[in-house]
Amino acid sequence: MQASAAWRALTRWDLLRTPWPWRSLAYLVTGVLLGEVVLVAFLFALFVSTILALLVVGIPLLLALGFSGIPVAALERRRLRIIDPEPAGTPHRRPDRPGLRGWVALRVQEQATWRELAYVVLLVTVLWPIELLAVVLGLGGPASMILTPVLRAQMGEVRVLKFWTVDTELEAFAALAVGVIWLALALYPLTLLATAHGALARLLLVSRETDTGRRLEELTRSRTRLVEAFEVERRRIERDLHDGAQQRLVALTMTLGLAKLSEGAEAADLVARAHEQAKLALAEVRDLIRGIHPQILTDRGLPAAAADVADRSPVPVEVSVVLPGRLPEVVESAAYFVISEALTNVAKHSGARRASVIGRLDGGRLVVEIRDDGVGGADASEGTGLAGLADRVSVVNGRLMLSSPPGGPTLLRVEIPCASIVPSR
Repeated sequence: MQASAAWRALTRWDLLRTPWPWRSLAYLVTGVLLGEVVLVAFLFALFVSTILALLVVGIPLLLALGFSGIPVAALERRRLRIIDPEPAGTPHRRPDRPGLRGWVALRVQEQATWRELAYVVLLVTVLWPIELLAVVLGLGGPASMILTPVLRAQMGEVRVLKFWTVDTELEAFAALAVGVIWLALALYPLTLLATAHGALARLLLVSRETDTGRRLEELTRSRTRLVEAFEVERRRIERDLHDGAQQRLVALTMTLGLAKLSEGAEAADLVARAHEQAKLALAEVRDLIRGIHPQILTDRGLPAAAADVADRSPVPVEVSVVLPGRLPEVVESAAYFVISEALTNVAKHSGARRASVIGRLDGGRLVVEIRDDGVGGADASEGTGLAGLADRVSVVNGRLMLSSPPGGPTLLRVEIPCASIVPSR
């Protein structure tokens, strides 16, 4: 399983500039609220079922208590999206027999049911108290200090943290500064705690078999689409060679044949015409080869190839691709075609006035971001171009993320793992 985006964000020096600390805080706060509700419901069900355990009515209550993890786990899989954008499908199978009896019989046999119950017990006994304490210390304390100037203006004198009495304006703003620093420092352990909770929830509530099967199924579909796309591209190359370069070479051969039979000025004119036809044929072959695999990418690497694509774009493009050396060939090729296709889409559909391409290495992964100030509204599920890019990136175990709200701007972000880096010479 790949590390989540929140885990990778923890290794970045600019963590506070990313949305992950605030998403982690939201995950912890909602977790505390959920844990409180589940704790009350769980204790009430346990108490009632224990009191009635000797009666027949206690049996369904105990059974309901055993199944209490199922709805909580379903809610937790939805809440997991706050901290982990990876899909979290249910690990439960559909019953073969209809009705409540078939459903109960299947759920009793599934390991996922008892993992979910274990998660609920862990939530109300360990996770909830820890996260409540973390939120109080990491959010409540800094918030009280940040609000000190407002409270002092209303009350005249404020006691902060039970040992600091603030009665001057200077002390109030000093408390505010301490609160801001405290909050900034607290966001790091809060993000770590939320990310660890999310990893535990995914481990217990999302079946590995289900997750692996989904990935294999998506990879199979991606490769099938790539095979189809390669076949279409092969036919396009064949058609371009037949209708373009081949026709020019035929015309060139005929012109040279006529020049061979002619004399004087007429022969010179035919040779000049053949020379022009040869240059046009060479240009067409060169453009065709560039479309297959650009020579500049092979010779000079991704930064130069990205700059070359940007120079040919009708929309002004600012390029900043900074790499410590050459990347694996498959990584460079995938990134190049992502940039090329993305800038083509910008020119055709976005109505943008400016665009930018940023590339860098981040924790052993190549990160490429293409932005534009166009009209937005791009959707990878509605266009074969973006779907093809997602397929190309998935084959090299990369990820493609698209943000394109109506009205813009549009951000296309690609992350591709790099197995090795060849130092620059």
